[in-house]
Amino acid sequence: MQSTNKILMVRPSNFGFNSQTSSNNAFQKEGFSEGANEKATAEFDNFVKMLTDAGVTVYVVNDTPEPHTPDSIFPNNWFSTHEGGTLVLYPMFAPNRRLERKEGVLSFLRSNFKFKREVDLTGFEKKNLFLEGTGSMIPDRDNCMVYACRSQRTNEEVLESFCDELEFDYFLFDATDAQGKPIYHTNVMMCVGTEFVVVCLDAINDLDQRETLIGYIEEGDKEIIEISLDQMEEFAGNMLEVRSSKGEPMLVMSARAKRSLDSNQLASLEKYCKIIAPELETIENNGGGSARCMMAEIFA
Repeated sequence: MQSTNKILMVRPSNFGFNSQTSSNNAFQKEGFSEGANEKATAEFDNFVKMLTDAGVTVYVVNDTPEPHTPDSIFPNNWFSTHEGGTLVLYPMFAPNRRLERKEGVLSFLRSNFKFKREVDLTGFEKKNLFLEGTGSMIPDRDNCMVYACRSQRTNEEVLESFCDELEFDYFLFDATDAQGKPIYHTNVMMCVGTEFVVVCLDAINDLDQRETLIGYIEEGDKEIIEISLDQMEEFAGNMLEVRSSKGEPMLVMSARAKRSLDSNQLASLEKYCKIIAPELETIENNGGGSARCMMAEIFA
């Protein structure tokens, strides 16, 4: 299954601009910190309500004030779950993001879901090698393929270890934004659904890499829906396909991302999914992440 009807989300306790991640996250913006935690919490609660009203099962775990983890609202970076009962823990670039692996969240996962094994990749932090979960890589679960763009947070050695453990193939490519800076997380430029792939091909300057990526997607029998660099900057690549308890497919993105799409792109997506689009302005500006980053899929 490419998508699931079960999501874990972490309700913020001390959300705000994270200076430890801003060096390589061009999506973060300074100057929006006033009242950030309160505004982000309101956005979070509204988002959860929209998902549950649509029939998605959402497990909410409350963050703790200490240790201070301003990005804990983005749990998909430090863990992922996989069919067959596997929990994977990932090495994180920012020291304060490593603190997000709190016992409360881990205990909730281990006590509520039946994991047959855990794959712990966090030891790579000692070598300064990182792979930040489903931020760094976009799994095509149906075809056992992972797509990833190279960055300080996405290292091939760790990616290879993940793929060896989970029996995935991978395609690693280079991608940059309009200013020529490496894209920090693949999930801001790419989303893989059951029958489609949203991708910013213009971010891939190497034409051979671009053609190879297109070939893999077409081999997987999925429609390519292109977005522009400008739309990527509005978080239009940061989407996730989920399902209701009845199995209905939905595509989750922020309201900002949806507003950036044109009528043809929306029509292409709505062939496959109902769109859910919460307002996430505070979270996007301060955190440099959007709707997809807030949802950790549960496949166990």
